[in-house]
Amino acid sequence: MARTSRDIRSANRLTVVQQVVAAGTTSRQRLAADTGLSLGTVATLVGELTTLGLLTEAGREDSGGGRPRGLVTADPHGGLLVGVDVAETYVHVDLFDTTLTRLAGAEEPLHPLERRPHQVVRHIVSGVDAVLAGTDARVLGVGVSVPGQVDREGGVSVFAPNWDWHDVPLRDLLADGLALPLHLDNPLRAAVLAELWAGAARGRDDVAVINLGTGVGAGLAFGGTLYRGGSNSAGEWGHTTLVLDGRLCRCGSRGCVEAYVGAPGIMQTLRDLAPTSPLLHPEDQTATLDALAAALAADDPTAAKVVAETARYLGVAVADLVNLINPEVVVLSSWVADRLGDRLRDEVRTVVAQHALRRPLAATEIVRSPVAGNPVSLGAATLALEGFLTRGR
Repeated sequence: MARTSRDIRSANRLTVVQQVVAAGTTSRQRLAADTGLSLGTVATLVGELTTLGLLTEAGREDSGGGRPRGLVTADPHGGLLVGVDVAETYVHVDLFDTTLTRLAGAEEPLHPLERRPHQVVRHIVSGVDAVLAGTDARVLGVGVSVPGQVDREGGVSVFAPNWDWHDVPLRDLLADGLALPLHLDNPLRAAVLAELWAGAARGRDDVAVINLGTGVGAGLAFGGTLYRGGSNSAGEWGHTTLVLDGRLCRCGSRGCVEAYVGAPGIMQTLRDLAPTSPLLHPEDQTATLDALAAALAADDPTAAKVVAETARYLGVAVADLVNLINPEVVVLSSWVADRLGDRLRDEVRTVVAQHALRRPLAATEIVRSPVAGNPVSLGAATLALEGFLTRGR
């Protein structure tokens, strides 16, 4: 669809807010230089954002001989943003102010049998209520990240393979318990936004953020902008084929990347290498990954073999991404990457170097996410901010 003038203005508003949050305090002149917008456009946008309560004046600075320049900053009292990360094993909720400073958080585990929509909705509502308890500040919106394919305009979970969800009207279900503006998307998009706003993708143009959890995918940004694809389905790299006729994936296909480097896939690798290992907790992904991480830190040979095998599969798949999209940075994100840490990153780098073409690899950095806390909930909060700016026309 062609973008309207309102779409462009909303995008420009978001760009200005993003630059101000990154800089802390900045001038209209620097905003114009950093965004490529004209000084007049920036001045108009800053005025609108100040009226909306998102920005505030922050004094003046010397301009080197001319009139002092007015400074602006994000107003921490401009409202509250809620970010929700719904994963297959937990629901994590964070509360942010408009500087994206985390104010409160809550997390509730999801039992393996809690996969029906009303059960997940109950945990989301409970977590949001917990972080908002005791506050009477205005809430600009709630961003909710859910696994799988999402129709963000319709607020529908189109397909969540790990729960066998099909066309679940999740936003409508949530609206029964949350009388707040709700914005849905999936963790691939949320993770990229977190890195663009506050992480390894800040100031970069072409980015791949590898989300390693129960599910696996690659969120993408091109030209510094989140890439969604034609149906908001871009980045389902976890369901590309890594091994012909390989392991059965939860999507129904065989040999997918996710079947080897997602948490259940790593558990299967552990079973294959050491079927009776005490590191294996058959019904608990989190406990198994925690045990692997602790054993890896203690130089346990079984844990080392599992991580090496996981890095071998992941590195080959990342090399394909490097060759295909030529990113400036590949970010390893989410809870599995966090548990396995620098060891996984370093071994992935080694494997990628063996399989990627030399020229694109030379331009690519492979890093762990530097975002403190939960990147997906932070990215989900920026979805709520984007929604507020679109509504506040």
